[in-house]
Amino acid sequence: MARRLFFVPTIHSGHAELHGDEARHLTRVLRVEPGQQYEISDNHRLFEATVTDATKSAVRFRVDRQLPVPPPGPALALYAALIKFDHFEWMIEKATELGVHRIVPVASERSVDGLEQAAAKRLERWQKIILESCQQSRRHRLPVIENVLPFAGLATEPPGILLDENRLAEPLGRIPLEPGSLSLLIGPEGGWTDRERALARDWGWRAASLGQGILRAETAAIAALAIVGSRLA
Repeated sequence: MARRLFFVPTIHSGHAELHGDEARHLTRVLRVEPGQQYEISDNHRLFEATVTDATKSAVRFRVDRQLPVPPPGPALALYAALIKFDHFEWMIEKATELGVHRIVPVASERSVDGLEQAAAKRLERWQKIILESCQQSRRHRLPVIENVLPFAGLATEPPGILLDENRLAEPLGRIPLEPGSLSLLIGPEGGWTDRERALARDWGWRAASLGQGILRAETAAIAALAIVGSRLA
């Protein structure tokens, strides 16, 4: 059975520590005890480690050996229009499991009023969701989630594929993909406006469809990531 993976802030002189909420979760919920072995990551390297001390305020590890890390997958960037936060957070969790490297919330014309301003207060919570999702899915490196990007900011971002409910758009599965990196742009509830479509096209984004049905934004994000991830693997 694969060992659980935990992220630690630093590894120094063969030891690492977790404090605060993380330590309390490990001792109270996961019941870690001295002598148990786990994998730990400093977000760059991966190690096998043994718990030497476990209290509600601190969990300490002794590094036993460094482990090989899997080769990095394709650098997938998810530009996601802001939607209701419970749906957006589910999207973050599942996108992390699917290997996304970068998540950029986008303020679109049809994003619900107030979400852009409220998003700044949610960033810490979103980072925690990413951390927990990485530990669950055993990803040793955390994806980055950035501050909200105004739609106009896409003009200076590397263009990629814009997912569109327009049935005339080319199916995503048929679009040629270059290995290495790819950006996906997912719309809000209600879809893109004609103005946004035209601007994105002018900036180099290519429209693609996920089929005949109209999917929720979070469903479209996960379906698209699964499709391109499998093709670029």
